[in-house]
Amino acid sequence: MSVVTDPDVGLVPGPVHDRIAALSRAQGWYGWAGHAAPSVLDTVEFEYFALRNQAALLDISPMHKYRVTGPGATAMLNRMVTRDVRRIAIGRVGYAVWCDEDGMVIDDGTLFRLAEDDWRLCCQEPMLSWLADACVGFDASVSDESHSIAGLALQGPTSFAVLRAAGFDVARLRPFDLTDAAPGIMVSRTGFTGDLGYELWTGWDEATALWDRLWRAGTDLGLRAIGYDAVNIARIEAGFLTAGVDFQPVHAVERLHRGKTPLELGLGRMVDMAKGHFNGRRALAGPRRHPRSLLLRVDVEGFKPAQDALVYHRRRREVGHITSGVWSPTAKRNIALAHVAMPWARRHPPDLWAEIYTLQEGRWDRRMARLTPVKHSFYAPPRARATPPGLT
Repeated sequence: MSVVTDPDVGLVPGPVHDRIAALSRAQGWYGWAGHAAPSVLDTVEFEYFALRNQAALLDISPMHKYRVTGPGATAMLNRMVTRDVRRIAIGRVGYAVWCDEDGMVIDDGTLFRLAEDDWRLCCQEPMLSWLADACVGFDASVSDESHSIAGLALQGPTSFAVLRAAGFDVARLRPFDLTDAAPGIMVSRTGFTGDLGYELWTGWDEATALWDRLWRAGTDLGLRAIGYDAVNIARIEAGFLTAGVDFQPVHAVERLHRGKTPLELGLGRMVDMAKGHFNGRRALAGPRRHPRSLLLRVDVEGFKPAQDALVYHRRRREVGHITSGVWSPTAKRNIALAHVAMPWARRHPPDLWAEIYTLQEGRWDRRMARLTPVKHSFYAPPRARATPPGLT
């Protein structure tokens, strides 16, 4: 497999770059782990509604992928992440976070248990050196599969129908299941949209053939290639976090105290204090057990997105900020994720407000919008959990 730099975009093309570039009218590219990835191919609106009403195909190959193997692989991962990975069965996928010794989140990702002591970790940040250090003292080894394994995300209500038309038998896959659907092709019922969806994994050099197979199968099922901007709306609707946006990976911060603990990110359910020692446990059981702030899901008054707005208590005291905010076209709600300092994050009633600035006809207008915390995802369609899934 050879990797060359595309002179037009100044980034390394992914395995299906030629297919994506041929469909791109907007020519909207951004850098993802050094690869040229599409932010938008046509319009965000078309792509978002294809994702929520039909089927959408996204290249996720730039994601970092690491293989952890050996008799001590499970013990090593259990020592590294905050959850008990022994509870992840073979043929299942689990969400996980891992921390430094101060209990601050380094990154989050998905763990694929391929066999008893054979795992694949997919994440956003480069983790090879950290994983190599974590292997010290364990009979385990780590290899970087980032440029040997490609990934395609197929998401949306007709995604199962597309896979069936492409000849893949995945009707029995439950959410977070994985299977070898064909020689050299693994399918997992996972995704970053909160909707019915799958991720397909294959060799880097076989990705184009897999893309073409799916594209032909989706001709009459509304399949559309999309960029990340549409996915970003969907993941906010689902309440999913993005590293570098909703939290700063602690190894990447330049200022002290900018990291966040899993408890501050609302991921307390991912911290198993009873499983034994793991990295950051002492801090999370001691000084870090009391969150300094909480990441809240909030409804925003009005319809102006509150992205990057400051959050105030009783319109006067600054107590936080919005990390992700968007108008949800499907839920018909103005939604956001917000870091709010303690104790204001847990006060009832909260009396929280966002300071939103909008540019209208060359003039900035300021308005204060009330924030109402919500406990669950903003949008969670039943089809995302149905097994077997429907065709539409």
